[in-house]
Amino acid sequence: MEQEIKEFKVFNKNIEQVSIYYGFFLIIWGVIVSFISGSLSFTSYIPSYIGLIILVFSFLSIKFFRKKKFFMHLVASFGLITFLGGLDFVRLILKGSFFENFWADISKLMMLITGSIFVYLCFLSFRFARNIRKN
Repeated sequence: MEQEIKEFKVFNKNIEQVSIYYGFFLIIWGVIVSFISGSLSFTSYIPSYIGLIILVFSFLSIKFFRKKKFFMHLVASFGLITFLGGLDFVRLILKGSFFENFWADISKLMMLITGSIFVYLCFLSFRFARNIRKN
């Protein structure tokens, strides 16, 4: 008998687990980049702040299963904010001033790339969940 797939998986992890890993990644990234660059600026920790929010809401979606949909929509929203923050890198390319501030620009590029992948995974997960409910 074939086992029915009831939840979206990425590398054998559900989207809540992926979100927790992504939150930790953003937190660690912001701290390491701020430390390496010697920056004391609030803005160098932006990935960490967003990562903390994603981590907390991801944890809450696991802890409070009945509110999972609500919390995961918040997680996806902050993933979108991550992507949108990274779009500033495109402005720097168009302006011709990218990598003048190497660590800030590499963080923007990281947010652009990982944010877009994360939002795409969230979209696939939501679409998967909707299809499961339909059937």
